[in-house]
This record gives sequence, structure tokens and C-alpha cells, in this order.
Amino acid sequence: MPPTQSFANLLIDNIEKVIIGKRPSVRLIVVGLLSRGHILIEDVPGVGKTMLARSLACSLGCSFNRLQFTPDMLPSDVTGVSIFNQISREFEFRPGPVVSQIVLADEINRATPKTQSALLEAMAECQITVDGVTHPLPEPFMVLATQNPIEYEGTFPLPEAQLDRFLLCVRLGYPEKKDEVRILDSQQHHHPLDDMTQVAPVKELLEAQEQVKSVYVAPAVKSYIVELARQTRLHHEVYLGASPRASLALFHASKAAAAMDGRDFVLPDDIKALTESVLAHRLILGPAARLQDVSPEQILTDIVGKVPVPGGDLVREAK
Repeated sequence: MPPTQSFANLLIDNIEKVIIGKRPSVRLIVVGLLSRGHILIEDVPGVGKTMLARSLACSLGCSFNRLQFTPDMLPSDVTGVSIFNQISREFEFRPGPVVSQIVLADEINRATPKTQSALLEAMAECQITVDGVTHPLPEPFMVLATQNPIEYEGTFPLPEAQLDRFLLCVRLGYPEKKDEVRILDSQQHHHPLDDMTQVAPVKELLEAQEQVKSVYVAPAVKSYIVELARQTRLHHEVYLGASPRASLALFHASKAAAAMDGRDFVLPDDIKALTESVLAHRLILGPAARLQDVSPEQILTDIVGKVPVPGGDLVREAK
């Protein structure tokens, strides 16, 4: 078994000890991790969004910080502040919670746009700037943000620039009946997170991320990715389509998915499987589509069905 596939399976199996019956969603989280991206987890309360982030950090032995976003939160509460030291007569930087390897931005849409924007530089460039001084963030660095889609009072919708920086949007959903029974059994005496141990060092993660970069993408598959993004911009019901950053996100995520399946080349099926998770949260629909209750997922299904899929010679070309 290729090392990246082995690493991913080990990580997913360990997280599933806490997040039961949600392997496809956990797999998407690992895809984002291997792609060096950030994840938006959008779902109703109580389905395990916070536990998913904590179990990921625990499995890798990464430093972990949780930011509980509230309307009165300030940008300095995220990035940190410079405090004057009376002894040295100099300003000292006190890092905020964002200076960590795995950062959970819990209920991110409860913070004001000014505070939300404090994450923009960190997510795009893996650094923060406080009082004109730039501070690099640790490696690896990943933001897992959560938001509850049904709560509108006291929330601030994420701006397009913020949404576009999330590689994937993941939804967990309610568990199946048998899985919910297993959850009750697993937490009868204590929480399974208490027994979770590190299964892979950070060094292996960084190596896997480097290996993903070498996964081959045929020119026809690259063209397929760009055409899918382009069709979202041309669709009559879409006000704002997918950006070039979205094309890059689909490109990198498909390479990670291929590596997790033990391949060193990307297939069109990898692209199709990831299109909704990568593109749906980036689309802004027009007024007519919203009135007709059309969802971004429906539009993407329509686009994927119409865009011609590259031929079957790609595997031979890759080899």
C-alpha cells in the first residue's frame, strides 16, 4: 500500500473511533488536510463538529486551539496583541489562539465581519500581521470553522472572500439509527476522545503533503476542472461563479483524493466526487434562483451532467 494511502487510512480509522458512521465526511477532512486547505463544517448543532476537529488534532499530536466566536469578539482576540514590557522597555508579542497547528473557529458566523477578517491573512498566507510586524504560523496549519445553518438571529453571513478561502465545505448530517446506538454505547462510561492516542507524527503528515504534490493530472483533466468552474460563471441562475482559486482547490483536492486511493494520477471521477464539496459554498445565486428555492448543489449537478468527461486514455497517458 502506498505510504500516503496507508497514512490516510490510519488517520481515518482513528478518527472514526469518535466520529461514528461518517467515513465519507471524515475522508473529506483528510483530503483538505493533505491539500493544505481549510475546512468549513456546516451542520446542525450536536452532530460532532467540534469533536471531529479535536480528534483530528489528537490523532496527529498537533497543537490545538479553539476560538469560540461571539459578537463582541475583537480581531486582537484572534491574532494576539503587543504588550509593553516595563522591564525591557520594549513591546512583546503575545500570540492569540490562531497561532496553532489546528485551529477550531467555532460558530464563525457569530463574529462581526471585522473579526472574521482577522482570519483572512492567516488562511491565505499562513502568517499574521500585528502592529506592522509579520509572524509566521506553525506548520502544518489548518483552520476548521463551524457554523449552524439554521440560526439566523445574531449571526453575520460569511463574506465571499472568506468563503472562497475554505477549500471544502463538509456536512456531517444525522447518524443512522444503528450508528447512533453505537454512539450511546461508546459514551456509556466515558468519552472515547479520552482514550484517543496519536497514530502518526506530524513529520509523516508533511511527507504525505509533499507526495500529494507529485500526483499527475493529465492536460485533459485540467481542462475538465477549468470547464466546470467556467460553466458556473456562465450559468444563468448564478450571480457569482467559481473563481480561479476554486479551480485550484478542485485541482489540489483531486490530487489528494487520488493519493488516498493509492493512485499517482487523477481520474475524472475524483473531480466529480469533489465538485459539490469544493464549489457549492462558493456560488452566489441570483434572485430568481433563490425565489425558486434552487440550491447550488442542484446547479452543480446540472453542470456536471452537461460538461463532457475526458476519455478513457488518461490512465494509459498517466502511466
